[in-house]
Amino acid sequence: MKIVIIGGTGLIGSKLAALLRTRGHEVLQASPSRGVNAVTGEGLQAALAGADIVVDVSNSPSFEDKAVLNFFETGTRNLIAAVQQAGVRHCVALSIVGTDRLESSGYFRAKLAQERLIANSGLAYTILRATQFFEFVGAIADSGRRDGAVHASSQLMQPLLSDDVAAALADVTLGEPANGICEVAGPEAAPLADFVGRWLRKQGDTSRIVAGADVPYYGAPLALRTLVPDDGARIMPTRFDDWLDRAAA
Repeated sequence: MKIVIIGGTGLIGSKLAALLRTRGHEVLQASPSRGVNAVTGEGLQAALAGADIVVDVSNSPSFEDKAVLNFFETGTRNLIAAVQQAGVRHCVALSIVGTDRLESSGYFRAKLAQERLIANSGLAYTILRATQFFEFVGAIADSGRRDGAVHASSQLMQPLLSDDVAAALADVTLGEPANGICEVAGPEAAPLADFVGRWLRKQGDTSRIVAGADVPYYGAPLALRTLVPDDGARIMPTRFDDWLDRAAA
């Protein structure tokens, strides 16, 4: 089968492409750097010619509220139109666990808008919501640095390794359309501040950690289970501490 990955040269797109090729499929890694831009429409129709499946793992270059909403709404509308014209049989999109529970976040609002556009498009589709990636815990820690300490939420998160995201996404891509939402997460739910602390200590960073239920997540307040999946999510095997140990080695 021919599979087109929108955002195919990024972190998840590159890993997904490699997995799909090992399974014998033709993969086109579409991205602006390769002449395919879903937001402007450049090269989109040509890229989808003859495609059986399209997977959207693209991400906005700006997280500013209006910019990120425009990126996902415009890009998704253009992609839906191109998919309909090309006769693609399965449209897959990667999203985030909690999109419908964190609308105070401009980024999550934009991802929810993307999900709704796909769900209402009439296309055969699957949306895979993933929890936060292990690789992003360092950035979460840095976002909470102030007054010589690292402030982090005590609400729960259940992160997973990007390799595991790609593996779950490959299975969804090659499966039958769910015409709905699936979720994937790591094996351990714990306070966000706990993951931040473990990451910092592994880096040799002895910064004081200030944990609190009211500490926002990139400016958005969290409830206890905002960032953890519902029952029925696929749980991937890699544990955070095992990843930390491998990364340190």
